[in-house]
Amino acid sequence: MSGLIGKKVGMTSIFDENGKNMPCTVIQAGPCVVTQVRTEEVDGYSALQLGFDDKAEKRANKAELGHSKKAGTSPKKKVVEFKSFEGEFKLGDTVGVDIFSEGEFVDVKGTSKGKGFQGVVKRHGFAGVGQSTHGQHNRLRAPGSIGAGSDPSRVFKGMRMAGRMGGERVTVQNLRVLKVVPEKNLIVVKGCVPGHKNAYITIEK
Repeated sequence: MSGLIGKKVGMTSIFDENGKNMPCTVIQAGPCVVTQVRTEEVDGYSALQLGFDDKAEKRANKAELGHSKKAGTSPKKKVVEFKSFEGEFKLGDTVGVDIFSEGEFVDVKGTSKGKGFQGVVKRHGFAGVGQSTHGQHNRLRAPGSIGAGSDPSRVFKGMRMAGRMGGERVTVQNLRVLKVVPEKNLIVVKGCVPGHKNAYITIEK
């Protein structure tokens, strides 16, 4: 499917034609350079490899320098392949935000914010005891029982417990495109997308 690599600018809100205030995310999408064209004959599958955000040559290794030289561009910080890309593109072509149109729906992929080690109330939405029964006074956010005793004498796999939260690959589906600004390479989608400000994301339609 067609798509672009982008960078999360931040969130804001805009009003629709009915006066409803809608939360939205502004994304700098592209311009992306075609760094490789995968074909069925050579690679066994067809895809378009896009590169985004220039990298200083002194920070690139020889493999990256040679790869980008073939496409006639500078090394890129982020490189992603998109399978079944619509349209005909060749090595070195530039793909812009104009492949999207207002009103269509897109999927956005990114890495969520890392939140460190968190307890069960924040990580899994447990209610906690609430200091309301059984004489509890210091068990407000504790997980409670984690299984039976003598039998099975172990904790089952998948038990929801405290642990590291966030920093995972997340896909948010069916976000509506509210606005496309080709001259500034910006796209505005309804709702939120994973990641911190300036985080790399991919947008697919």
